[in-house]
Amino acid sequence: MHTFTLRRPVSRSLRHRGFTLIELLIVMVILGLLASLVGPRLFGQVDSSKIKTTKAQIEMMGAALDTYRLDMGRYPATEQGLKALWDKPEDAALAAKWRGPYLKKPVNNDAWGNPYVYKSPGTRGDYEISSLGSDGKEGGEGDAADIHSYQ
Repeated sequence: MHTFTLRRPVSRSLRHRGFTLIELLIVMVILGLLASLVGPRLFGQVDSSKIKTTKAQIEMMGAALDTYRLDMGRYPATEQGLKALWDKPEDAALAAKWRGPYLKKPVNNDAWGNPYVYKSPGTRGDYEISSLGSDGKEGGEGDAADIHSYQ
């Protein structure tokens, strides 16, 4: 004897059923709400990380300037700038003392892409390295505030 089992055929529409337009719109609205809540917090972290990066670079350049001074007997003049940390002097007498480069690679700009300001002698010490913040202008608050080596 044969036993027959009745199999109900699965309709084509149930196997290939996708999302409806309403379902997709609901998911997009939920994702938009999440992005509007989380996005500003993430961008706030980006600003604080740029400030920390700039402070770390200023400290690193300060250490390199101190090493330069030990070798050369003085800090680079304002006219020489920070370039003196990675470019050998052309003067033969100075080139003989120079044991650089004092940085692995040139650091010309802060985390916002603005050039560092170097002065020697500085207003509060032998030298001063400054970042003018995100706006590239003196003064400011928040991420636009100036960052100085003497802070």
